[in-house]
Amino acid sequence: MRISIGLSSSLISILVALCSITPIRTAFAVGPSLAPPVIVIGFVGGFIRHNDLVHGGVQLAARLRKEYPTGVYAAAYENRRADQAHADILKLLDTNHDGRLSSDEKQHARIIIYGHSWGGSETVNLARELQHDGIPVLLTIQVDSVAKLGEDDSLIPANVAEAANFYQSGGLVRGRAAIRAADPKRTQIIGNYRFDYNANPIHCVGYPWYAIAFEYSHIEIECDPAVMNHVESLIRSKLP
Repeated sequence: MRISIGLSSSLISILVALCSITPIRTAFAVGPSLAPPVIVIGFVGGFIRHNDLVHGGVQLAARLRKEYPTGVYAAAYENRRADQAHADILKLLDTNHDGRLSSDEKQHARIIIYGHSWGGSETVNLARELQHDGIPVLLTIQVDSVAKLGEDDSLIPANVAEAANFYQSGGLVRGRAAIRAADPKRTQIIGNYRFDYNANPIHCVGYPWYAIAFEYSHIEIECDPAVMNHVESLIRSKLP
């Protein structure tokens, strides 16, 4: 017995059209779903708290957070919290959230690190840790950098594209006078900028008595508008 099934010409046309459709690839079938933010890490000096708005570096991070609600991660850290800053960077770069960084995720990193006093030393130390991870750094900025025990704040690692150093040479606490590149072909030293506050003192408000008594020149450079405006200008040149 023969069974015949009849199909209308319009139905056949629909079936043919459906079979010819090319499958659509979803967005998460290729690479990370989102680009990482520009990461701006600031380290405060001494035993200063990361949220103490008396200090220029903390104020800068707060301004950037306000003006860049998306696309930029800006945060200040105590210089003793470099491990936390490092962990936060790795988490931010892991855009597909698989717990590891691919070479593609590493090369998409856009990282800026700045710091004052011991924070300047930690700036270079964190950049060096990122070099061990194979992660590039756009810019490091040191403001009257004072080397911490066991750290070298004078030699900028080769994963850093650009580096700047601001210092003063007065008072009991004096910053690093010069930085140099481990590989001058890969790192541009923007400048070693010296400031003298003997002739042009800066009035700093809100600092503790012992800082004013024993390290006033060291804090003058941090509350000097000319210095912080220059630092901020360098950072903003790398932002979206």
